[in-house]
Amino acid sequence: MSILVVMEQLQGSWNKMSWETLAAGQEFAKTLNKPLHAAVLGKGIAALAQDVARKNVTSVHAVEHDLLAGYTPDAYTAALEQLIRRSGATLVLLPHSYQVRDYAPKLSTRFEQVLVSDVINVKQDGGAPVYVRLLFQGKLNGDVRVSGPEPHFVSLQAGAFRADKLEAGSAEVQNFAPSLEASQIRNRPEEWFRESARAVDLGAAEIIVSVGRGIKEKENIPIVEELAKALGAELAASRPICDNGWLPMERQVGSSGQTVAPKVYMAIGISGAIQHLVGMKGAKTIVAINKDSNAPIFEVADYGVVGDLFEVVPALVEEVKKAKA
Repeated sequence: MSILVVMEQLQGSWNKMSWETLAAGQEFAKTLNKPLHAAVLGKGIAALAQDVARKNVTSVHAVEHDLLAGYTPDAYTAALEQLIRRSGATLVLLPHSYQVRDYAPKLSTRFEQVLVSDVINVKQDGGAPVYVRLLFQGKLNGDVRVSGPEPHFVSLQAGAFRADKLEAGSAEVQNFAPSLEASQIRNRPEEWFRESARAVDLGAAEIIVSVGRGIKEKENIPIVEELAKALGAELAASRPICDNGWLPMERQVGSSGQTVAPKVYMAIGISGAIQHLVGMKGAKTIVAINKDSNAPIFEVADYGVVGDLFEVVPALVEEVKKAKA
């Protein structure tokens, strides 16, 4: 009985959600008292496998084949099915990425199981695992128990677990060559999709300054922009700001926007509706500025300033500039 974390890489670069999933695996392994293994798929992945082997896992499976050089759901499903049956994994953890959403339902069906998606935690009840996931855009937590034979398949929500909590270690790399035939692959990968140059990946930002309704009107956005520039941060917003067209939709954080987990998240004039909290709760440090002392954002904030943002933010900008001088 063991846990298997499936890491995700694209052309030799890690999807950062892979490390969050591995961190979740380490927590799950302690909670469920099971050994933890990891797998990476592709071609020419020796260096990637060694990256994972430097973490606290029992072993790393380097699943390599020419037909895994580019992602296809058929090849990934077939390769992982073989690995899971060979390794005897009882719980398979995956990052809740676009790629996983493509092939994981197909993979779990091979074992006559369901995929429990977007999980944020695991606990035990009577010795059995209970998976916690958000419902109704984060308004409720749902406890999910999986019936039927193992393995169980679980995808982890972005930002639910912190990659910086990963424990280091030293593990053995085991090479595994799945039996794949070209006739099994019913589709072929096209040229990699590249987002437009103006697209913003808030998920990669270490510092985010986010603005909400408290800014009152579009003409006041530069006040917060100035703070973002001073801190070397990305500018983000809650949904109402983007819905009004004051900032582009790509800068929206929340259940219908991007999910982020920066080192510092500054919420300025944001009340803290659950739809927004879902998108930023993974931040290491949360700083809130709001004139309403009862705003829900203060319940999750590490530091809070009750005050008028039109007074507090300019003062902060000046202090940051002084500190950098």
